[in-house]
This record gives sequence, C-alpha cells and structure tokens, in this order.
Amino acid sequence: MSEKFHHVSVMPEETVNGLVTNLSGIYVDCTLGGAGHSKMIADRLNEAGRLIGIDQDISAIEAARERLADCRCRVDIVNSNFSNLESILSEQGAESVDGILFDLGVSSHQLDTAERGFSYMLDAPLDMRMNQQADFSAYDVVNSYDMDELCRIFKEYGEERWYKRIAQFIVEARKDAPIGTTGELVDIIKKAVPAAVRNAKGGHPAKRIFQAIRIEVNNELGILEEAFRTAVKHLRPGGRIGIITFHSLEDRIAKNVLREMSSSCICPPSLPVCVCNHKPEIKLLVKAAVASADELEHNSRAKSAKLRIAEKLA
Repeated sequence: MSEKFHHVSVMPEETVNGLVTNLSGIYVDCTLGGAGHSKMIADRLNEAGRLIGIDQDISAIEAARERLADCRCRVDIVNSNFSNLESILSEQGAESVDGILFDLGVSSHQLDTAERGFSYMLDAPLDMRMNQQADFSAYDVVNSYDMDELCRIFKEYGEERWYKRIAQFIVEARKDAPIGTTGELVDIIKKAVPAAVRNAKGGHPAKRIFQAIRIEVNNELGILEEAFRTAVKHLRPGGRIGIITFHSLEDRIAKNVLREMSSSCICPPSLPVCVCNHKPEIKLLVKAAVASADELEHNSRAKSAKLRIAEKLA
C-alpha cells in the first residue's frame, strides 16, 4: 500500500490526542487520504467504537481500505466530498458523533504522482482534480478562463503579486495552442515573473499560481465554512472538531468560524452593549498549534500547517 499511496500525516499525535476522548465513540475523518490519522484513531478505539472515513479521491479510498482492514473497531469508508457531510452522516445513521477531523489541502501522494498534475516540479497533463471522476480540471481553468477570471483567482487564491502579468502571459500563450501540461504552464509563469524576483529567495515562482488553480478546480475554500458548521452541529456535547490548515486562506476561514462559534457576543464592535444574545456552541482548546522542530526535520510539508481543536459545549 505504501508504494501506491504515500502520505505523511501532519501533527498526528497532537491531533489524535486532542480529538479522541471516548474509546467507544464515533469519529469522522472528512479527509481520509491514506488513512494516516484514521489508522491512529481506529487503533485507539475499542470494539464498540466506529470510524467513518470520507474522501473523494478513489486512490485514497483504495489505500485506506487496505490500511484499515484489520482494525478492531467498525470502519465505514465513503467515497464522497465532505461538502456532503450532512447527508453522509444521515445515510450512515450517525447523527451525533464524538469527533470530526479535517486535514485540508493536497496530499503528498497527489503532489508526488506526476500524472495527477498537482506539482509544478513534475511535468504532466494539467489536471489537479482531487475527484478524478470530475469533468472540470486545471486544463479548463488555464485555457478557458478570461483575463479577469484568471486575475481574480491568482490574486485571491494565490495572493500572487504578479497575478496580472502572469494572466496576460497565459492568455497570450494560448492563442497559438492550448496549454496542455504543467511544464508548459511553469515555463510561461517563469517568463512572466521578472528575473530578479525569480532569483530571489521565496520559493518557486509557480507555487502560488498552482495553489490558486488547484483551489479553483476543487472549490476548496467555498465548501469550508458550511462543512465546519455542519460538523459542530453533529457533535455530541463534549465532542471535538479538529482542523489542520496549510495556507492562510483556509486557516482564516477556520479561525473565523471557530472564533464566532465560541464567542458569547458577535455584535459589531461599534455597539455600546450586546444585543445579539449569541450563545457559544464550542470552547477553543487548541488555537493554532504548529509542528515541532523534530517533525519539520522529517516532513518539510508540515512547515505551514496549523492545528485547531474545539469542544462542543453542553
């Protein structure tokens, strides 16, 4: 299995220690991947416990089935997107659960598998679909979005300083022929970004653009807030939600949703007295934990990760 689907889970001990409080409980991994976190959760649960794993990537599903085959607790694996969490829990007869985990972003396997088209370091067809059955891919974004649409996603999702220039170069390049591969796209980005910027320290010039396209293809940000609120809704009192983020955009959404749901007042600061009567639904336990120096030494992709954990109030 490790050869088929390799992914190193981030902050595994901190995540599972903070999430699992009931060894006979029901836990949901909304981003199953290669089942790194799920295997640790399942190993803690007893025979009465249950793990529900969700992933839209069929390669992840296959790897997870293999890795979780011998667990003593009940294991149910669902091939879907966590944007469908409400219906998934209903179909699974799990309206109230003890813990829900979101490990966001792209997996090591997706980055390292060239043909998936996620990596700017590997030449491959433009793809970036987490759900390989989906019709819409990076090819469609790069070749069909107009100048304004490309500028929007490069600026908003990539926070790229040179978003307009890169968009202009892409639009000009595709006049001759469609841009079909990650290598072609990287070459265009390198031409668009001034040499002084490319040569300065700060990462690969295509990093932010590839992030932006991937987010657009998979609607990664658009589904987060509702999914987090749905998760909290289905937690039992004392149940916990864990969220691992990898870039500022998704982390901002996680932070803002959890902060609002844990606040006793959400009135505008300009109001002299509280009139909202808002009651907190959760208590923040872990606000923004980061990987240890030891973990970073063995897994550089954990560098940008932040872990947040909250507990459902009675």
